[in-house]
Amino acid sequence: MTMAPERTAVRVELLIDQRWFAVCELTDLTPGRGVAALLPDGTQVAVFLDRSGRAYAIANRDPFTGAYVLSRGLLGSAGGRPFAASPLLKQRFDLETGRCLDDETVAVQAYATRISDAS
Repeated sequence: MTMAPERTAVRVELLIDQRWFAVCELTDLTPGRGVAALLPDGTQVAVFLDRSGRAYAIANRDPFTGAYVLSRGLLGSAGGRPFAASPLLKQRFDLETGRCLDDETVAVQAYATRISDAS
């Protein structure tokens, strides 16, 4: 008999239309990796947890290719700024602002996040 992973009431929430929306439980995230989440309006977001336990979210669509792959990007930092690098063409997107660090004319939406104890 296999046991299901323990679920917690600690959730990652995004600020959408001036309201906090829960996208996943904290236990769904692995530090240093991303996951894709679907918002109620059908928008895909890439949600990341860095190794210090901070959550970030940006749009999941890579503006250079049109593919929904940013959640599979590698996390890093440049000049103290956290980024996710697209797994396709390797452009880096600032996780706090959504700005592309390799082409200042391009950006993706960045979302305010919080980790909330719903219990």
